[in-house]
Amino acid sequence: MATRLYETYTLGTQNQNTTQFGEWGKSKPHKQLTYHRLSRNGRNNGGIITSKHRGGGHKRLRRKIDFQRNKLNISGRVASIEYDPNRNAFICLIIYIDGDKRYILHPRGIGVGDIVTSSSDASISIGNALPLTKIPLGTIIHNVELKSGKGGQSVRAAGTAAKVIAKEGQFTTLRLPSNEIRLISQRCLASIGRVGNIDANNQELGKAGSKRWLGKRPKVRGSATNPVDHPHGGGEGKTSIGRKRPATPWGHAALGKRTRRKRRYSNPFILRRRKGL
Repeated sequence: MATRLYETYTLGTQNQNTTQFGEWGKSKPHKQLTYHRLSRNGRNNGGIITSKHRGGGHKRLRRKIDFQRNKLNISGRVASIEYDPNRNAFICLIIYIDGDKRYILHPRGIGVGDIVTSSSDASISIGNALPLTKIPLGTIIHNVELKSGKGGQSVRAAGTAAKVIAKEGQFTTLRLPSNEIRLISQRCLASIGRVGNIDANNQELGKAGSKRWLGKRPKVRGSATNPVDHPHGGGEGKTSIGRKRPATPWGHAALGKRTRRKRRYSNPFILRRRKGL
């Protein structure tokens, strides 16, 4: 999807570029596939802030996305390609031949009127969902299940894709977007192709207000705060953090500390970890 570059006729449009939706991006969401959920603004059930720098933003409608692709052996037509405010990827409205309507992630290259299906006998075409045992080596996939029947949990962000590199026994070896190499059961489903909106990371908001519309509040460097507010705070002028290693606002190790549990069930399935974990 192309991006639109703005001329610098105001300070807010300096270096600003956004996604150019075109005519297909003007359709309204399907009412039966949307619901409303109040924003918690980074607070837990006690009202305490557990995730900072969240709050405000424009009202949003949640979309019910079919990550499971469990509408088997029934073909569907892409009716529209829409914007979803809750993710950086676009979504497709699929109308199946039995009248059912569902949203799926928009694969790159899919247009309005194309046919998609979810079946073990489906062709290796963009947008189709198949078990990993039926997908040839070297195929680019997305929306990958980690547990059979649970729905796609991995490779769902805009522009991402995994690659099938090997098969042995009951497992398929995938190279994930983070360059992690992992074993996944061949019974798990995956969709063919790459997630659309590959220019999502190249967007420049241009002004602070655009980020506030997204529900993101300002951030303050720890070294710019007072000692009571952050372990890095205090001091005269620009000083070092005064510790052996960086810390979070609550004093825990940060920036490089490995947080993955040593006895996590999926550790034997990871052949090569991603960098930094």
